[in-house]
Amino acid sequence: MKVQLVQANWTILALIMNYVLWGISAPLVGEDADVQQAIRQAQALSRAFRHAAETTTPAVVTLIATASAEERRETLKRLLEDPRMRPLLPEDAEDQWLGDFSDTDLIPETPSQVGSGVIIEASGVVLTNHHVVEGASKVLVRFSDGREYVAEEVKSDPLSDLAIVRIATDAPLKTAALGDSSQVQIGDWVIAIGSPFELETTVSAGIISAEGRGIEQIHRGRLLQTDAAINPGNSGGPLVDLEGKVVGINTAIASSHGGYQGIGFAIPINRARWVADELLQHGRVRRAYLGIRIEELTSAAAEQLQVAPRSGVYIREVIAGSPAEKAGLRTNDVIVEFAGQRVRGPRDLQDVVEVQPIGSDQPLKVLRRGTTEELTVTLEPLPGS
Repeated sequence: MKVQLVQANWTILALIMNYVLWGISAPLVGEDADVQQAIRQAQALSRAFRHAAETTTPAVVTLIATASAEERRETLKRLLEDPRMRPLLPEDAEDQWLGDFSDTDLIPETPSQVGSGVIIEASGVVLTNHHVVEGASKVLVRFSDGREYVAEEVKSDPLSDLAIVRIATDAPLKTAALGDSSQVQIGDWVIAIGSPFELETTVSAGIISAEGRGIEQIHRGRLLQTDAAINPGNSGGPLVDLEGKVVGINTAIASSHGGYQGIGFAIPINRARWVADELLQHGRVRRAYLGIRIEELTSAAAEQLQVAPRSGVYIREVIAGSPAEKAGLRTNDVIVEFAGQRVRGPRDLQDVVEVQPIGSDQPLKVLRRGTTEELTVTLEPLPGS
């Protein structure tokens, strides 16, 4: 199944029908009371969804990104080089068309990406996905009431697929309340808000289906999985709990045909908030690092090291001069805990390490030849970050 970076579903209707049908099939004694109770419960859930939507929708915007001239030229070039297009084009199409566009400013401007965003600062800071604004020469921010602003500043982080867009306004903007994604649990109700297929401020409902997911397109951070409908155009919009607090940024779907199939992914808001703060304060994301090459602790490796599979992170190599070497870490060590948090795989370790303050001393536990060693590492910035 293909994972894509990216109406209403039937969950609420099914729940209401469940309650109603349950009431109909109940014993005749007290039938009316049972039906009324079921309806009241369904209405209470409906009011919770309505509250969450009304609370957050004013802070949700549509983003329309226009590709740069260079990006438009490259897009046209890729189109001309596509084998499927060759039979439909004249033999000299590449020379003829690209020659006409030797001055890239003459290539027509067209929107290259439409996505969503959520306002996180009243001064005009919008949080969205990197892939929504990637390669854009202009980003238009559109509000549900029709107001439009051209972004004055765009800063993004490809590794986490997050970006911030800043606009200038005369008055403070309505902001979304940010929740705590560490408290989210599987089965919690959530709603996704955004502009799927440019249908602005669309709301869909579902639950948290899983936590800690990883996908190829996002190199840093674990994701929340949800069955709330997410479609192209939802990217960058908020995933919201029933209290109206943002718990994630909708980012991708898993689909075999490009549309919604019940599997969507969102970046947890705690991670998104950290990335946004780094972009706002430093213009880039500074990540701490250990300086080790690590691998999944497979059954074969675990047997060789005499530890349980998936009980930690296996160190294949310690880089010379790195924080890890200075702390005393060795090849074949198995890291089981870092900064007080249990780690079971490479992504777990990467996630917890990179968000720690650079220059801070952090404790870690390793399994070394059957014994537990406690060490302290002084974190340094990842080279190039």
